[in-house]
Amino acid sequence: MHGVRREVVAARRIVVKVGSSSLTTAGGGLDADRVDALVDTLAKAGGDKEVVLVSSGAIAAGLAPLGLDRRPRDLARQQAAASVGQGLLVARYTASFARYGRRVGQVLLTTDDTSRRAHYRNARRTLDQLLAMGAVPVVNENDTVATDEIRFGDNDRLAALVAHLVRADLLVLLSDVDGLYDGDPSLPGTSRIAEVTGPGDLEGVSIGSAGKAGVGTGGMVTKVEAARIAAAAGIPVVLTSASQAADALRGHGTGTYFHRTGRRSADRLLWLAHASTPRGALTLDDGAVRAVIEGTASLLPAGIASVEGEFSAGDPVELRDGAGRAVARGLVTYDAAEIPQLLGRSTRDLARDLGPGYEREVVHRDDLVVLRR
Repeated sequence: MHGVRREVVAARRIVVKVGSSSLTTAGGGLDADRVDALVDTLAKAGGDKEVVLVSSGAIAAGLAPLGLDRRPRDLARQQAAASVGQGLLVARYTASFARYGRRVGQVLLTTDDTSRRAHYRNARRTLDQLLAMGAVPVVNENDTVATDEIRFGDNDRLAALVAHLVRADLLVLLSDVDGLYDGDPSLPGTSRIAEVTGPGDLEGVSIGSAGKAGVGTGGMVTKVEAARIAAAAGIPVVLTSASQAADALRGHGTGTYFHRTGRRSADRLLWLAHASTPRGALTLDDGAVRAVIEGTASLLPAGIASVEGEFSAGDPVELRDGAGRAVARGLVTYDAAEIPQLLGRSTRDLARDLGPGYEREVVHRDDLVVLRR
């Protein structure tokens, strides 16, 4: 791409994601100079810019204080490290942004905050209010309470979803590599991919690790997936190194630029598709599968053949065809224990036999996102 990236320059609300390896020392402690350098870049981005910072680093920052020489594999020790490190991380950001007279607001999210309607609205309201008051939201996954089953897993995907949540004009993914390459960037003969106009541009490209710091969970695969999610939701993306963040925000041709490939969709549906972890599954008959895929109707009890898992009303569930393939995801209106007595029955019959409260859909079409057509 030649010249200045106009959409980058014009962006007013920007989500910036920075990984652990760009903020910490090799030993796992926070590198104050690197944090300050990032804050310098964000604070000087322009007076009309609103920045939401999605920052990894809590677990990494907690390693050294707890005497750990590497990231633990078990969830309990990861959560302990996050508990210690998150405070250190936010304290460092608070002190660094204070040099520019800026306040910092900590926002910790779990998948429950994004798949449940009330939590989702509150998360958006908080972020919008922080920005309106001139504060910089610092977002991270709430590692201390998340479980293996209900985690975002990496902050790249979280950043893409936050960008959509706050209606951002741009997403910037910062790493320790200066963009996406057509092979291993450490090997001679590989080239940086300057721009991606659509998924077809990456056919045949071997996407490997984003870095070798060993203190985070994300790799280049997760960054490209995050860029794909954001671009499909109508948000352009720049993927570059933390050291080139200033040039990226000026619209220079640094890193890899992912063009938007779609339009903004209903916010909660994007989160439902990419952030929620199904708590169970409903297998549908052929007629219900067709109705769901065509988006013409809610899922009624008559179209359900079987139920799996333990879940409560309001939880996300996977909707499958007879072959076990996922066709959609939705928020269920019944507890799992209630559904077996509903299978294959009309809402009219259920209301007659069980009461008027049972004359309702199992998944409303407004709470349903199609995964496969």
